[in-house]
Amino acid sequence: MATESTTPQPAEAENGPSRRAVIRGAAIAGAVVVGGAGLAACGNDSGGSSGSSTTNANQPPQGGQTQGDAAPGGAQGKELVSAAEIEVGGGKVVGKKVVVTQPRKGHFRAFSAICTHQGCPVNKVVNGKIYCPCHGSIFSAADGSVEGGPAPAPLKRVKIKVKGGKIHEV
Repeated sequence: MATESTTPQPAEAENGPSRRAVIRGAAIAGAVVVGGAGLAACGNDSGGSSGSSTTNANQPPQGGQTQGDAAPGGAQGKELVSAAEIEVGGGKVVGKKVVVTQPRKGHFRAFSAICTHQGCPVNKVVNGKIYCPCHGSIFSAADGSVEGGPAPAPLKRVKIKVKGGKIHEV
């Protein structure tokens, strides 16, 4: 015949929560804090900067270049794309590192294809705007300035030279 223990087990109400309950509660609280912080960082709230920046030390002065961002002469760098592939008002992301645009006929620009918000690559250029698919940032295809979304700064300029119908990084 089996015997049962007659030692009374303490009730949680008398001695406080069990060790397991405390650990479980701490884990849940930690997950909520971490998850909430991550969501806040990715959100597109109305309190963020969504307008264009009028003064920015990272933007080079606007010059009289007619075909690219680079000064005439100098060494010819890595070929990025054929000028014929870039539509007026459009552009092309080259190798997920550079986006080349043609805001006006014969005027080519190049920028880093990495969004200044959280480092996602931009993915398209349509009607003079460069789009980031991750959180909705929009940049000007003419100068890389922020036109919308959570991006805090313009896209960084990449120097280019147009020679023989080809666009080269300088």
